Amino acid sequence: MNSSTTTSPQTVHTATSTYRTRALVYTALLGALFIVTTLVKINLGFTPVPITLGTFGIMLAGGLLGATYGFLSIFIVVALTATGLPFIGGAGGIDKLTGPTAGYIWMYPIAALLIGLVSDALFAKRGKLGRPQQLLLLLGVFAFGSLLLYVSGVPWLAHAIDNPDYDTVSGALKAGFYPYLPGDAIKAVVATLVIVAVRPVIPAIRARRPR
Repeated sequence: MNSSTTTSPQTVHTATSTYRTRALVYTALLGALFIVTTLVKINLGFTPVPITLGTFGIMLAGGLLGATYGFLSIFIVVALTATGLPFIGGAGGIDKLTGPTAGYIWMYPIAALLIGLVSDALFAKRGKLGRPQQLLLLLGVFAFGSLLLYVSGVPWLAHAIDNPDYDTVSGALKAGFYPYLPGDAIKAVVATLVIVAVRPVIPAIRARRPR
């Protein structure tokens, strides 16, 4: 004898509210984590671009929260920074978003979004990732959490600094690209390991349609 169950509107509403609450909490937590990671930085002296853990926070936001909430967690921080709150590297205001490092900052939310898309796609049909999927995740995290940032970051750095050393392609790359790749690679590996271990055990933040 077949039996079927129905889900009451009240149950659906309660479940949806739970998912939304979780989403807000996780978005705030990963946004706060991003703010903290931007405070960990090393100034190199020969360039205004410091080595920072901020990109590690972006990698985790996109990888753990997925595309939508990963994007929102970073975008909200960038938007609040533009209003003057010292949320990125302990500084804020329009000057922060038009200064030498602005080209990198503009790309932060997009990086989280694209990392989230990769993570969402890989975790969509499986609870845990196999080695091939982990490698794909690592490549996505590194490509979008590191290399993508330089697409806008390096040209803007060359534009924003009135220095002939930055006007050439090689000069801009030496000041805004080459010194950061080893650290970016390490951050991508660590972020991937964290995402692989933590994302499967995070309670869902997206409401599922009742069957």
